[in-house]
Amino acid sequence: MASFIRAKQAGVQTDLSQNIQPMHFMPDEQARYGINSQISCLAYDPVQSLLAVGTNESKFGPGKIYVFGQRRVHKFFCPPRSSSIRELRFVANRLISLDSKNELAIWNLDTANQVAKNVYSGVVCLVTDPMLDWAFVGLQSGDIAAYDLDRERPSTFRIPNFWRERDPNPTAGRLVSMQLHPRDIGKILIAYMNGAVIYSFKQNVVQKYFEYELPAGAPGGDGHGMHTARKPKVVHAAWHPTGTFILTAHEDGSLAIWDTKEGRLVTARSLYHTKVNEPTSNPPRPMRLAPFVRISWCCQTDPDNTGLLIAGGHNIDDPTASNLTFLELGPTPIYATSSWEVLAAHFDGKRSLPISTPPGASVVNYVLIPRSSPYFNGAQDPIAILVQLSSGELITLTFPSGFPISPTNMLHPSLSFVHPFVQKVAVSTVPRARWLGMAEKRSLGEQILRGGVEYSHRTRKEQRNIVQVLHADNIVRLWDVGRGDEIENAMQCQVDVARSLNRFEGGVETTAMHMAQETGEFAAGTKTGEVIVWRWGINKNFGKEEPRAGECERGGLMDISSRAEPSLKEGLQPFVMHNMAQGRVSVVAVSDVGFVAAGSEGGYLSIIDLRGPKVIHHGSVTEWSKGEKRGLFKHSSSSSHGGKPEWPTVIEFGVMTLEGENYSSICCFVGTNLGRVATFKLLPSGQGYSVQLAGVANMDDKVVAICPIDVQTGREAGATGSVVAGLREGRQIDGVLVAVTQTESKIFRPPHARGASKSFDSGILCDAAAVTPADTSMSSHGYALVAVFNDRTLRSYTLPGLREIAKRPLPMLDPLRTLSTVIAKTGDVLGFTGPSEITVLPVWGGSGRALENTLDTMINITQELPPRPTISNVQWLSGTQYISPTDLDLLIGGTDRPPSKRMMAATDAERSGAGVYNPAAAGAAGSSTARLQGQVKETEGWGDYLTRQLNERTEKLNIMGDSMDNLANSTSKWAEDVDGFVKKQKRDLFLGGIKKSFF
Repeated sequence: MASFIRAKQAGVQTDLSQNIQPMHFMPDEQARYGINSQISCLAYDPVQSLLAVGTNESKFGPGKIYVFGQRRVHKFFCPPRSSSIRELRFVANRLISLDSKNELAIWNLDTANQVAKNVYSGVVCLVTDPMLDWAFVGLQSGDIAAYDLDRERPSTFRIPNFWRERDPNPTAGRLVSMQLHPRDIGKILIAYMNGAVIYSFKQNVVQKYFEYELPAGAPGGDGHGMHTARKPKVVHAAWHPTGTFILTAHEDGSLAIWDTKEGRLVTARSLYHTKVNEPTSNPPRPMRLAPFVRISWCCQTDPDNTGLLIAGGHNIDDPTASNLTFLELGPTPIYATSSWEVLAAHFDGKRSLPISTPPGASVVNYVLIPRSSPYFNGAQDPIAILVQLSSGELITLTFPSGFPISPTNMLHPSLSFVHPFVQKVAVSTVPRARWLGMAEKRSLGEQILRGGVEYSHRTRKEQRNIVQVLHADNIVRLWDVGRGDEIENAMQCQVDVARSLNRFEGGVETTAMHMAQETGEFAAGTKTGEVIVWRWGINKNFGKEEPRAGECERGGLMDISSRAEPSLKEGLQPFVMHNMAQGRVSVVAVSDVGFVAAGSEGGYLSIIDLRGPKVIHHGSVTEWSKGEKRGLFKHSSSSSHGGKPEWPTVIEFGVMTLEGENYSSICCFVGTNLGRVATFKLLPSGQGYSVQLAGVANMDDKVVAICPIDVQTGREAGATGSVVAGLREGRQIDGVLVAVTQTESKIFRPPHARGASKSFDSGILCDAAAVTPADTSMSSHGYALVAVFNDRTLRSYTLPGLREIAKRPLPMLDPLRTLSTVIAKTGDVLGFTGPSEITVLPVWGGSGRALENTLDTMINITQELPPRPTISNVQWLSGTQYISPTDLDLLIGGTDRPPSKRMMAATDAERSGAGVYNPAAAGAAGSSTARLQGQVKETEGWGDYLTRQLNERTEKLNIMGDSMDNLANSTSKWAEDVDGFVKKQKRDLFLGGIKKSFF
């Protein structure tokens, strides 16, 4: 009965919700965008061109793994038990993870299922190689365990703590890091707290020990304690890309370079000084250096042309010091012909390049983006660096110059949520044809992510939900969130608020934004009172910087088209700027018929006609009092609220016939924080339009939504081009307003009819509301009011009776950010689940389904792993024992281990290949034995196999020796023949002269 009475009071005769049942109101979790918690680790696969991101466990959820590819390709991986992800590795189309509970897990990239796992005790570090079926797990005891990735089980093979044999001190042998030899997988560099060793798998011995000791008088890295001898602890170790040298980084900021053949210290340096291991009478000033976070020994396509990328090691007391430094070394001198002085001078470096990072945050991790090679520890020919900051954000930089790379159309939208953090979101429902035409054209570099294939959906819905995401750097990105269908235009559009304001020094804060549905025009407001409008178009100044105009005068308009981004050829271009100069802009709205309205917290409203452009209204909300209707129905003016400040909170444009009139008008509806709803008519006047206040209605408190609807159909009574064109023919729209505040909803005919209202349950506040079509399977669709409340519930109400249809919980929403929830006109709810993640929830026609993984394909089976770099022929002939991946399988797994997939492939290659040794071909085939015919026979042991290989090498050396002897004999005989010929010519010449004398 109450709903019937409300319908009569509202003056709406049609039941707009008659076909909607409670079972139709059931939200599904369609998708999530963003990162659920703080990022903990990163990994990149250059072969498949995929990026993996791991997160920490927090109050917002357990640690998760995300894998991203091109465009919208992605999958997420959920460990069975809650933990933080510590390490991620790509190995042979598998993903390897290590979590905070010391669990090593293998994941299938296409199904996102956990294939196998094993729990260790106290894991310190993890080492894998793209070509190997083994993961080496460094333990707190200093031992190294091996895990068989192919057989998905731990191996009995174990490397003991070699440093403890040298120094019985318990802390001396604590493991720090490990790294496989870049060209010879038969060796591994192991760093302990007091030194480093090179271990040989084939010999099962330590080949070299490295212990860095500073004599008295040597400054070391930081210059402290130089009057005494000391041994700075090791924090990291790395191979030179050729394996000729190693680097050990120490806690005092020293970088020690060692020769691997003789185990000799070549030189030591810090980021600021060289030869810090040598005593000096003029020591540098002591400094406080930041600890080393990560070090990569990078190389170009030629592994001899190298440089060091170093995170940390900078002067803490220098505010201008960079957290990230690239030390360019250049081509490595030829080892065999260079003196120790030449080698030491090489490591002084050609130049040191500081790489700028945002102030106030330090670098905690990074991952290099190689062009193609997965080897050399992921540091060969890198094109970019993805840097993780202590704030939890990501930045992408060019390598080695360090210029920022925008994530727009370079990274998945989820990664942009932390690149930098998201501040605010808004959503507009745009026709499919309009959005397909909004494909931004911008100068972009080489794509970082090219892997994976999106799942092809069969449906393509006509109305697209375009989200506008505001980031902390005042960049707004606009993109299609999808509706569980095919996203035809997956491109992102970008606008730069700070650039459009011509302010690059900071201090800009964007406070409001809105996108027009039909035209795609976009507007944003700032804390200092500016309103900027962008319009789709061609950049006339593409590729060049134009002189920018000065500041906009108070209350005026200014053309800002010259402030377009030079790299943007076609897209949303700066159009005009209006300076309200009345405090923070609280709300902005763009119509589809050329009007923009904005409200400020100073209590002012501005309306702009873009046809001029011209400001056609600029006034204070205090002037509305004369338009208020003071009847028996409750009202709330600023005076009734004790003089509290009042400002606009919601603005909507519509077309309808107002109360007491017999024609329809373009209207602007404005709701305030004190519950007033003002109606303005926009009337033709001469060559433009004028604004007239039609009246003011009053409600209880802050207005959160205004929805103009057609009473006959329930559809939005919006101000579109076709509807406004019909006004000239006398067409009328019989409409009402559905206005929602934090505590009540009301349906009335504007400007100030009494209408009908309903108060919400006590103790809850409405945070977002919208009138949406009910997407059911019925032949005729109804319309209902959908609202989200601060108790994380979603409720629907009939129109016009305002009877509650159903209530559903939304436990996934962040209770602290329900105010930021938005509802699209299609009935999709977008809400924050954490600081940097949103969920998309279609509320109609669902089944309460939880979030499901994507059906995207991540692995391209046609992308083959390139051959692993190997030792050269000269190194092999000189006695370096080459160990192939299959040889290593035998060493670690033993002869009882069943052959792996790669070993079987290598055997097949051996049967069809020639018996000529080629290290590169051996690496490509996965086995040197496939070329040497040296695979272990069933009847011989590993020792016999090594003996046979040594005999073969000796035989080849003997053959080479015989060849050299034959060459020498041939050369000697040729020299004798030449000598005889010369003597004969001399004799003939002498005899010829005598004959001439006598005759």
